[in-house]
Amino acid sequence: MHERRIPDWLRHAPVPSVRDFGILAGLEAMVRGILISVFPLIMYRALGDAGLVSASYLAVGVLSLIAGLMVPALIRLVPRRWAYSLGTLMFVLSAACAIEGSPGSVLAALALNTVAAVTTFICFNAYVLDYIARVELGQCETSRMFYSALGWTAGPMAGVLLLEWWQPAPFLISAAAALLMLAAFWWMRMGNGKQITRARGPASNPLKYLPRFLEQPRLITGWLFAVIRSAGWWIYVVYLPIFAIEKGLGEELGGILLSATNACLFGAPLLQRWVQRHSIRLAVRSGFLTVTLCFGAAAVLQGWPAVSVGLLMAGSAALILLDICGGLPFLMAVKPSERTEMSAVYSSYRDISGILTPGVAWLVLMVSPLAGIFAVGSAAMWGAALLAGKLHPRLGRKKPAGAETGEPEARKLAAE
Repeated sequence: MHERRIPDWLRHAPVPSVRDFGILAGLEAMVRGILISVFPLIMYRALGDAGLVSASYLAVGVLSLIAGLMVPALIRLVPRRWAYSLGTLMFVLSAACAIEGSPGSVLAALALNTVAAVTTFICFNAYVLDYIARVELGQCETSRMFYSALGWTAGPMAGVLLLEWWQPAPFLISAAAALLMLAAFWWMRMGNGKQITRARGPASNPLKYLPRFLEQPRLITGWLFAVIRSAGWWIYVVYLPIFAIEKGLGEELGGILLSATNACLFGAPLLQRWVQRHSIRLAVRSGFLTVTLCFGAAAVLQGWPAVSVGLLMAGSAALILLDICGGLPFLMAVKPSERTEMSAVYSSYRDISGILTPGVAWLVLMVSPLAGIFAVGSAAMWGAALLAGKLHPRLGRKKPAGAETGEPEARKLAAE
């Protein structure tokens, strides 16, 4: 009598691959990309003042920071797959609030969208650290950027054009993409990630991991890179469209330029090969120095708005390079036993930049025209470029051939 066996693919969920994570990131890009240029416009329309827009983003940033630090606590109460699902459903609710259209609903929509982004980001990073080998993290980041290219390239321009055609259109498309993202996540059977060891007691509060984070200079450096890089995107995404409106260049220009910039994402594999041939240190320093020069020149040449806009666009292309390699110093330094908590700490860069950027912008606008924000951004990028010079030149390289055989010199290089 023959024993009937259950196929392996039914008994054991397949291990998520680099490609799976790329697809999931691509779907999230569709959800967020079509609204990234829409939110500054509808906020400016509702409030009518750049300072009030900055104050609103500041408040939302504080809320998002608190929510992000609480995500690990949420994951201890409910499985990680449900936390990720909750994040995707918040994207849908955000779209519904934005369609309602009142100033309060628009602010609620922005808050929900931001909290949804940080929730899914923390879960996504924890899954990556669970299933992707350390030496493949660079390939995973490149795959994520490549699959996201279409959403971030077509989305911003499509969003502002659809907003003019029929205001609910971009929000309906974003909500549909969020539901598709949720379906793909469950189809990939990510589960709740790997368990390193069985917990012997209640898990610690994520805030208790802050001292451990502060004791590790490599983590601090990687986190600062992420904060400053994100601040650069805030300047480009939020304040470039307002600058264009004030200078009479049109409401649609910001979205069109963001789409053009994000087309560089299709070149992510080529940029990754360039990083591999040189070093992460050189790539990170080059990226920050380029943004420094472009944003600084844009501030100086504000009397020629078209020139300033072109310089900001050139600087944003360097931000794409930083998106590919700027997060690797942090991810490569995380210990396996601290994946979820350190993912929450790392994800706070979005919220910190979301607090600092509009907060500083609000202060700058009290004493300077809007182009002063570009100058302050340039100074921050210069500081990051100096910090990048302290990265190890071998960071991200594969271990030497003798590292596993016990050869002392090889082990030394691998440890570095």
